[in-house]
Amino acid sequence: MPPNLTPPSKLNDRSVRENFKTINSLISIIEPISKQDLRTIEFRSNICIPYPLETVAAGFPSPAQDYTEKKIDLNEHLIHNPIATFMLKVNSLSMKNAGIEIGDEILIDRSLEAEHGDVVLALINNEFTVKRFMQVKVSTGIYDIWLKAENPDFPDIHPHSEEQIMIWGVVTCILKKLK
Repeated sequence: MPPNLTPPSKLNDRSVRENFKTINSLISIIEPISKQDLRTIEFRSNICIPYPLETVAAGFPSPAQDYTEKKIDLNEHLIHNPIATFMLKVNSLSMKNAGIEIGDEILIDRSLEAEHGDVVLALINNEFTVKRFMQVKVSTGIYDIWLKAENPDFPDIHPHSEEQIMIWGVVTCILKKLK
């Protein structure tokens, strides 16, 4: 953890505010992400939307499925740990083959530990990046760790011994506006 940040396991409302102050001060020195791209998640709405009983194919919808049985709250549905979750707007095409494109918003949960294959927000050499976390055991107890781009036009990041990589959180959701 960087200095002055509370570990996810010890977060409370006050430490979340303090963490975001620290994050915002870091963001002011990091060029790729502007302050308006990082937003906290606020639970002000009690709006629930209808949730159909059946799934739908991406083809032609069935007119017989005109009813719904329950409603869901998108906050509860998409965010599993509100205290440790924040949103970022993406400004790169390095993950386009994973369905993450410029203008998409991603939810990041800092309380989750990154596992092999997870899409993560990482801080490397004082720059934020979104990449796939790769971890492969190469010999007894030693792991090769790198960050994989999901676009052949962008290189994977294989850290050197002098580079510092910090996983800031795991991407849990991509929000993509179609209109």
